[in-house]
Amino acid sequence: MRIATFTSEGHRKVGLVSADRKTITPLQLTQVQAESGVLTLIQSLAEGGSLPEPAGPAVDLGDVVLDAPLPKPRRNLWCVGRNYHAHAKELAASVFKDNTARTDEWPIVFTKVPECVVGPHDDVLVPSEVSTQIDYEAELAVVIGKGGKNIARAAAMSHVFGYTVVNDVTARDVQMRHGQWDLGKSFDTFCPMGPWIVTADEFDGTRTRVRCWVNGELRQDGPTENMIFDIPTLIETISRGITLYPGDVIATGTPAGVGMGMSPPRYLRAGDVVRVEIDRLGAIENKFV
Repeated sequence: MRIATFTSEGHRKVGLVSADRKTITPLQLTQVQAESGVLTLIQSLAEGGSLPEPAGPAVDLGDVVLDAPLPKPRRNLWCVGRNYHAHAKELAASVFKDNTARTDEWPIVFTKVPECVVGPHDDVLVPSEVSTQIDYEAELAVVIGKGGKNIARAAAMSHVFGYTVVNDVTARDVQMRHGQWDLGKSFDTFCPMGPWIVTADEFDGTRTRVRCWVNGELRQDGPTENMIFDIPTLIETISRGITLYPGDVIATGTPAGVGMGMSPPRYLRAGDVVRVEIDRLGAIENKFV
């Protein structure tokens, strides 16, 4: 299934996107339930509930506004740094210079606050008063469907509900200034997400391709097979001593090609448009203003 959160006739709704991605069928949810987007369904299904019945006929996807599938995640998003070999090399002398040289020892994990999430086509605000080094990071995000603690790697994929696309927007100067990444990653609008969640029974996140364009120029292009730590390992690591809940999001890291890694660096400016696409999943495109 492709499950989307969308706005139509002034109301937020949740619906199923058709296989050809041309229509969306709204589901029977109260307005309060719909405000949480797909999170409401994930939590209900985790408790043994069933998918709601359709609330009406399908409508053209072009006639609605797609929101982030999880408009406000239940808590901070888990994020993984340095998870593609080429990206580890391109920032080895900057972002990763104080980390162990052994890239395969342990994943680097940080978080982004839930309030930074915006929709797949929403504007991203450039905080020019506090940063002049805004960067993009195209990423595949895993959405947890079944919670758990100390999840074994062998069982990890059974805890995945589905996948979505995110841009882990970063203020590099703030990230480097503090040495700890959360502040530079969590500015308002710094996590475009969408366009929907594709469930794990229809999409293999371990074998897909992550790409990013800036103003039409291809900057990033990496297969998820090139991850240093695969998805089961990430779930196992993050759940060590920490309970994961249905609806938790894990952003799995970005391929090489970020602006900071170029010589000279090429940071984003107001007016730039960034498109992130994951094969067989979907794409998001956001203007920086």
